[in-house]
Parts: sequence; C-alpha cells; structure tokens
Amino acid sequence: MTTIYHNPKCGTSRTVLARIRESGVEPQVIEYLVTPPSRAEMQALLQNLGMTPRDILRRKGTPYEDLNLDNPALTDDQLLDALGAHPILMERPVVVTAKGARVCRPAERLDEIFPA
Repeated sequence: MTTIYHNPKCGTSRTVLARIRESGVEPQVIEYLVTPPSRAEMQALLQNLGMTPRDILRRKGTPYEDLNLDNPALTDDQLLDALGAHPILMERPVVVTAKGARVCRPAERLDEIFPA
C-alpha cells in the first residue's frame, strides 16, 4: 500500500501524486490539512521517516515564526503539539511505501522508495 500525505494546493505534492498514479498505483491519499494525523500517527510517521518533529516543520507559508518554533529549547512534545494544532506546519508531500517513507521535496525523492 502506498500512502501520500497530500496538499492539493502544493505543486510538488500534485506532481508526486501524478507520478504515483502514472505508474498504475492508486495510493491512499490523505489530505492532511483536512484530516491531520493524530499524535500517535505523527510519531509513527516520524519514526518511519527517521526524523524528529523539528525536521518535518515547514517554515514558508506557515505560522512557524509567529509560534517561535525556531526556539531550540522547545521539546519534541511541544513541537508535536504545534503540528497537531497547525497541520500546515508539516512539510509535504510525505509518501509511505513498503520500501519506506520520504518527504518528497523535491519530487525526485520519490524514486528512493517507489519503483520506477
């Protein structure tokens, strides 16, 4: 099963979704702004990605600066709280396959986990 955490307003996310579909695979599409991952799902996703909450934070076009999320004293729990309250903070798109998970920015990162 292939899953994409997708934002239809994002060009990179649309490109990655199109590449998956062009291969003949219909992924599970999670519009994470409409249906954000739960805290437990986010923790599992981060573990699969090999990332920390800070690693997945998107800065551009988000409340990142307003929330002072660049503060190095913030804990992973505090960053997870921010991600839960503001799903726009999650970098996108995130793709999960049997071969692993990647933030597919740039879109070519899909090649690392998705068969050509």
